[in-house]
This record gives sequence, C-alpha cells and structure tokens, in this order.
Amino acid sequence: MTNIDITTYLHPGRRAHLVGIGGVSMAPLAEVLHGMGMAITGSDTRQSDTVKHLRSLGIQVEIGQSAEHLDHCELVIRTAAAHDDNPEISGARARGIPVFERAQAWGAIMKRYQNALCISGTHGKTTTTSMCTHIIMAAGMDPTVMIGGTLPLLGAGHRVGRGDTIILESCEYCNSFLSFFPTIAVILNVDADHLDFFKDLQDVEHSFRAFADLVPENTGLIVANRDDANTMTTLAGETRRVLTFGLSEGDVHAEHLTYDRGMPEFDVFCRGEFFTHAALQVPGEHNVRNALAATAACLSLGVPAEAVSRGLSQFRGAGRRFEKKGVYHGADVYDDYAHHPSEVQALLTTAMSLGYQRVICAFQPHTYSRTRALFDEFVHVLSEPDVTLLAEIYAAREDNDLGISSRDLSERIPGSEYFSTLKSLTQRLGEMARPGDLILTVGAGDIYTVGEALVAGN
Repeated sequence: MTNIDITTYLHPGRRAHLVGIGGVSMAPLAEVLHGMGMAITGSDTRQSDTVKHLRSLGIQVEIGQSAEHLDHCELVIRTAAAHDDNPEISGARARGIPVFERAQAWGAIMKRYQNALCISGTHGKTTTTSMCTHIIMAAGMDPTVMIGGTLPLLGAGHRVGRGDTIILESCEYCNSFLSFFPTIAVILNVDADHLDFFKDLQDVEHSFRAFADLVPENTGLIVANRDDANTMTTLAGETRRVLTFGLSEGDVHAEHLTYDRGMPEFDVFCRGEFFTHAALQVPGEHNVRNALAATAACLSLGVPAEAVSRGLSQFRGAGRRFEKKGVYHGADVYDDYAHHPSEVQALLTTAMSLGYQRVICAFQPHTYSRTRALFDEFVHVLSEPDVTLLAEIYAAREDNDLGISSRDLSERIPGSEYFSTLKSLTQRLGEMARPGDLILTVGAGDIYTVGEALVAGN
C-alpha cells in the first residue's frame, strides 16, 4: 500500500488504470471515476456483461494482464485479488507509478459526500446495504451505492447517483474498511471469521472498533446491534454517539412481531415512540434485525417513516440471498451465500420454519482455513437439515496446505454424503428431489451453479 495520498490524483483529466475492473466493487469504482471526468482504462481476466457495460461507457478494458496495458496512466488501482506479482502491478512499480488499493479509492470518493453510510458486520452486510438502498431511493435521495451482490432494483450491484449520500457495503477482510470515512457506521454483528487474516475474535473486535472510531467525534453516528454481545464488547467505552437496534431491546426495536408464511411483520419503535410499520418480503428473524439496522441508519438521515415502510416492503432480496432458482420435480430450489456457521444457522432456522416436508442442504465450504478453524461449528449446524450433501471445499484465494476436505465434515455429520465434483452432486439432487422438498444450495463459491443446472435439467 502506497503512502501517497490518492485524493491528489482523483481529479478530472487524470488517467487511472484499474486491475480487475470487472469485479463487484471495481466496476462501480470505474463508473464513479469516469463520471468525475477521469480517463479510465482497465483489465480483467475474462469477458463478462460487466466488461461489456464498461466498454459501452467508453472505458477501454483489456482481457488478460500485461504491463503494456498501463500505457500513459498516472496511477493504478487494484482489486484485492491482484497480487504483487501481477504483471500490471509489478510493471507499474517498475515505472514509479503509484499503486493503490480499491478501498483507498472508495475512501477518497466518500469524502466528497455529505453522508457516507457504511454497513459493516460479519454477516448481513449485503442484505442490509440493499435495504438501505431501497429506503433511501424511496425517499428520493438519489444515492451512490456499492453492494457486494446484485440488487434487482438496480439491475446491478452499484449505482452512481447525484445526491449527497453514498451507501457502501464495508468489509473487514484485510482491514479494507479502515480506509473509509463513514459519517454513519453500522455494525450488524462481530464474529470470528477471516481467520486466515485475523488472529482471533479479539483481533476482529479490534478491527471493528477502529472502524467505529473513524466516525467524526461530534457529528457522526455508530449504529450497533444491541443483541450481539461481541458488538457491545467491541464498543465498550465508546465516546461517539451510538444508536442501538435489537429485536425487543435497543433504541430502535420491533414490537408486535408476527409471521405470515415465514414473512415478518412488526411495528418499529424508536426510543419508546412508534415510528412506522414494516411488512417484509424476505423471511427470518435475522432479516428483522437487518431491517431494524437499516431503519436506524436511515432514520438518522431524516428519512420519513413512509419511505422506510415502503422501501422495506419493496425489497425482495439481493442476489444469492435466499434467491429462488426454480422448481425441479416439485421441489423448490433456492440458493444462498451463507458461508459462516452463524449464517448457515440463520438460513436453516428460517428454512425449517417454512413448512416443507424436507429441507435438503447442499453445502460447499469456502476456504480451507475457515473450514479448519470453524470445523466443529460446521458439524453442529450441518447436522440440522433433513438431508446434508457436501461439495468439496471451494479454495478461493488459498492452497490446501492444511490437508482438509469436505469428506472430513461428512464423516462427522450423520447421514450426510460427500461429492468430489459439482456434477455428481447435481445428479444426486436430481435423483432425490420430490414435491414438498426445499433444496438449498449454500456457500460463497460456485455452488449456485448446481441449482441452476438442476432446474435447467442439465
């Protein structure tokens, strides 16, 4: 990470090259910088609809990485997946061109907005960021948005607005969110995760506390989960203004909570006063908390109660968050991004309350380090479904130096089955599917392709 201040480069006419420009937070970054009048080029490893879209805006995108792509650029911004041995990164350094992380660029950009709403947490970031987007757009505030997933309302994971508010999903991995400048920092929960980077839970808590402390002393706000003990520990002694949310306790909380076919409905109270009524179109108690967090954040921006109610009622989920893929042999097929035991637990608790005869969970662990560190927790939660099928671990950024496999999980989970390939897993799901089943494909890797292949009959 360079010590040069990136803000000195973010001006009309300056030339930036983005390595990994097709990524979920790199593509919107390219659009925002392009909209500011900068000359943007980029590269990515493959063709995609995102690359086509960027090219349609007049942004030059090369497929494959080469130092020749740097041309006359004055700075390089890289995705976290681009390592120092990437030819464009090493090529830039050889020429003395400064290289910045994408989080540094987003941080510099949010300084230009009056309101920077940053949603953090080990779980629930994408959904809560999406809910905030729905609410703030219902209020007509024309926000700029960056989400780590696809939101149907936007037809993408990002939006470039002209208002004075920016909404960003804010990830703790590699301390990325410590490059941000939030005016409102939301902490949904704090849990031991990304243990390939953090040492332990205390290290994670330290990172989230540093994020909360980025909020301006007198004018900023921290929105925090009253129900999460780790979040409260993280914020102990905090002198900045804190607004809490929780199911039944907290400054913002729910009353008269009921469920209609799994969908929650409740009154939102703020400091003892009725604020609005919420009827969600996404199931589960965890989404009640996400909605309360979004309400607390938007309430502090002066969003009217009607916009909160309407925005929440119109939200029907983000991509890969309990997303219906279709029906196969009478079984409903859904996909979810859950990849930490707490997330899988929340998903399964919801799924098993929906009245299906069987819940079949096809789970793909994400990273060897997470599987090893949270092995017993995975065994516990994956023993709950009626049927558990295990795909091999999705490596993501790692090599298997630990010698661990999903087969190890399967040996500890009664009645579960292990599959070395997604094709064989898809075939097994096809054999067992029947009316009354809920089939869940679960994980942060490419397990979603299983559900897609199943409903397509492939």
